[in-house]
Amino acid sequence: MFEKVVIANRGEIALRILRACRELGLKTVAIHSTADRDLKHVRLADESVCIGPPDPASSYLSIPAVLSAAEVTDAGAIHPGYGFLSENADFAERVEQSGFVFIGPRPETIRQIGDKVSAIRLMQAAGVPCVPGSDGPLGDDGDESLRIAEKIGYPVIIKASGGGGGRGMRVVHSAATLLDSISLTRAEAGASFGNDMVYLEKFLQNPRHVEIQVCADEHGNAVHLGERDCSMQRRHQKVIEESPAPGIPPQMRKDLGERCVNACHQINYRGAGTFEFLYEDGGFYFIEMNTRLQVEHTVTEMVTGTDLVKAQLLVAAGEPLPFTQEDIELRGHAIECRINAEDARTFMPSPGRIQRYHPPGGPGVRLDSHIYQDYTVSPYYDSMIGKLITWGEDRAAAIARMRTALGEMVVDGINTNIPLHQELMADAAFVEGGQSIHYLEKKLAESQ
Repeated sequence: MFEKVVIANRGEIALRILRACRELGLKTVAIHSTADRDLKHVRLADESVCIGPPDPASSYLSIPAVLSAAEVTDAGAIHPGYGFLSENADFAERVEQSGFVFIGPRPETIRQIGDKVSAIRLMQAAGVPCVPGSDGPLGDDGDESLRIAEKIGYPVIIKASGGGGGRGMRVVHSAATLLDSISLTRAEAGASFGNDMVYLEKFLQNPRHVEIQVCADEHGNAVHLGERDCSMQRRHQKVIEESPAPGIPPQMRKDLGERCVNACHQINYRGAGTFEFLYEDGGFYFIEMNTRLQVEHTVTEMVTGTDLVKAQLLVAAGEPLPFTQEDIELRGHAIECRINAEDARTFMPSPGRIQRYHPPGGPGVRLDSHIYQDYTVSPYYDSMIGKLITWGEDRAAAIARMRTALGEMVVDGINTNIPLHQELMADAAFVEGGQSIHYLEKKLAESQ
């Protein structure tokens, strides 16, 4: 086991990683920008290194700066968290070439899975259900693209192979606009991702977003830890997540989980990862795999009793997974609300000083957050300031606890989206469960 870990991230996930390291007896190094010197994990870490100005490109996204921090502190490993460099295959490669342990998948795996066309081909070979599509990148033959779209059936969606996070996508409803849409998406993809490869898929019009959590080690062990429903989204960004997904039959969950485990074996996967699917009319369709820890990993931890960050650390050190498939049993229900520093109606970011802060508590309540009274929320980074998670013996109990917890939480001095979460916890359709990825945006549009 390495003895010291560089936490190459910020905010709540950096604090989460620090706590897992402490439980395993590992020393920590917090890297930070000049704007983040007062972050909680920076104050708590064994060592801290300032790596640059507030601009992420000059600090958290600077590979030389991160590696230099590891070198000067004589660290043994680097944990990227999520976001920033977490799915950057070049970074993972540089980490390993520099003699450090990258806490995540192998660089070649990240590279393979990061290319959406390559990932789909790998999943098809492993028996994971995929969305009907072009089964590869679109060429320059317009007639062939038209034939593919006609065979799939309109509407179709054009996707950038190197895209993600809701970017690099365009929906097409008829043949009349297909070729122009392909050209536009290709140009945007080249400018945004440095890769103009695009492909075609059937556009599912009213799906849910359901994902499977997996973990694998270097000893041939791989497990799935059930599924999460992340369908409450705004502009392709998740707002509420829960586990298990409402209305998924146990046998279907078991079958899909086993297919994902089989895929892990076939691609020689290492570490934590998530297979993301669209779910419509009883069918699952693979859309992408995230080769990192997810923001919503907490709900899986709550219903399985596992610690995914500690598992990441152990696997990276060459240890076997600390649990087997037989150990994984979903118990109860967990819901996570992402708490953002933003106006609950306009969604405008709301940086500033937190003048009064009171976190909620009680049985089945967990708050992953780096904020504290007098902390100043920075304008330079993502607006998420915490994740509020509740667990109950069933979904109704988890929702009831979330209502109570949201009512207790006080964050004064800035705006937050707590009122939006309170509204959703009282929304009849959400309480019923099983809404599509379009539900929240339609609800917000109707309320304006």
